[in-house]
Amino acid sequence: MNRSIRRLSVAAVVSALVLTACGRGGDDDNAGGDGAVGPGVTEEPCPDAVDETKGCIYLGTISDLTGAFKGVGVPLTAGGAAFWQYVNENGGVGDYEVNVTEFVRDNAYNPETHQQVYSEIKDEVLAMAQSLGTVATEAMLMDSDAENLVVVPATLGSNWYFEDRVLEIGTSYCAEAMNAVDYGVDELDADSIAAVHFPGDYGDDAMVGARIAAEERGVEFTDIQTGPGADQQAAAVKAVVDSGADLVVISTGPLEVAAVVGGAVQAGFTGKFVGSIPTWNAALLQSPAGPALEASYLWATSFPLWDTDSPGFEAMRTANGDATPNDYFALGWTGGYVMKAALEQAIEDGDLTREGLLKAATSLDGVDSEGMLPDGSANYAGDANEAAVRATQLGIPQSGTSTGIAPSVDFFTGPTAEEYDFQEACYLQK
Repeated sequence: MNRSIRRLSVAAVVSALVLTACGRGGDDDNAGGDGAVGPGVTEEPCPDAVDETKGCIYLGTISDLTGAFKGVGVPLTAGGAAFWQYVNENGGVGDYEVNVTEFVRDNAYNPETHQQVYSEIKDEVLAMAQSLGTVATEAMLMDSDAENLVVVPATLGSNWYFEDRVLEIGTSYCAEAMNAVDYGVDELDADSIAAVHFPGDYGDDAMVGARIAAEERGVEFTDIQTGPGADQQAAAVKAVVDSGADLVVISTGPLEVAAVVGGAVQAGFTGKFVGSIPTWNAALLQSPAGPALEASYLWATSFPLWDTDSPGFEAMRTANGDATPNDYFALGWTGGYVMKAALEQAIEDGDLTREGLLKAATSLDGVDSEGMLPDGSANYAGDANEAAVRATQLGIPQSGTSTGIAPSVDFFTGPTAEEYDFQEACYLQK
C-alpha cells in the first residue's frame, strides 16, 4: 500500500476482539448484478427500500451518541443517514441501495465500547460509513477481519494520511492548527502562542501542529494540557492568563471551550482563541460564555458553512427540513460522497468485495461532492503529502445565523502548512 500506517501497539486490544467469519452475502455470491460481492451485500432489498428490485449494501456506523462528543456524533449520524436516503431516492448506486441505519452502534466515546460494538457488526457490513474516535478506529483496523475494511472516519487526525483503508476528508487537526498560528502571526501580529488541548490523538495532533508553526515563525509557544469537564478548567484558565499569549489554539470539547474562554476573558485575558472543529456547538451562544466567545473565539474548519450556495448544500438543507441547522449534520452528509464514489467504482470494476472496494477507493484522485468537500479532497491515490488537504477558513460566533457561525476569514493555507512535509502523524511527535 502507498499510504501504510505507522500503527500503534494495540496487541492487547486485538486479542480482545472476537474473530469471526462470514456475514450477509459473501465473496462467492452474485447479488444484485454481475461480479463478486462481499459481506454486507445482498440480493434482497434494504429495509424500507425505495426500489425493491434493487439489492442492498449495508454500511456500519460507530459514533458517539451518548458520550462527551454526542453533540458531534448525533448530528453526524443523522446527516449520513439523510445523505444515503437522498442517494437511494435518486437511483442508489448501480443495482443497489445503501443502508446505514441497520448497523448503527454507540461507542459513548469509549475505545473499549467501540471494540465491542464493532465485533457485533463487522460480519454484517461491507464497510464503515462512520467511525468516531481516532484511537478506537486504529484499534478496529488492527483486527484481522479488517484487513481490507474501508472506513470514513469521524476524526481529522493526521495519521489518516498514512492509511489506505481510511477515506479521510478535510484538513487535519495538525494542519488546521498550523494555519491558526500563521493567521495569528500574519494578521494579529502575534508573537506568543498557547495551545490548550486534551491529551491524546485529537488534542496532541492540534498541539503539535501549533508548536511546529510557532517554531517555524519564531514565536513563543506554551503547551497547556487539560482534561474533560467544564468544572475542571481552573488550572487551564490560569495557565492561559499567565501565558500572556496573543493567540490560543484550543482543542477540547465545547463545554471546556466555554469554561476556558469565558474564564480567561473574565480574568482580563485579551488574546484571541481559535478552536478546532470539535470545539463548537451553537448552544454555547446561549451560555454565560456567549459574549466572551463572540468577542474572542474563532472556529477553524476546512468545510464550507451551512448557507453555502451549491447543489450539495441545497439538497442537504432540503433533507434537513425544519430541523435546526447543524454544521455536523452537514459534515455527516459530506462524508457520504467519498464512500459513494468508491462504491460506484467497485461496482464498475465488477468487484464489490472488501478487497475490491479498497482497490477502488485507492484509485480515486478526487470526487464530485456537489460543492461540499474542500478543494483537493479525496485524492486517495496520492501519497501523504499529495493527499493532505491544507486549507482552513475561520468562522465567528454570531447570533441569528443558521448555525451560530458566520464567515470571518475565507479559505487560506498558511506558509507552515503549505511547506510542511507529512512523514508521520503529528501527534506521534508529542
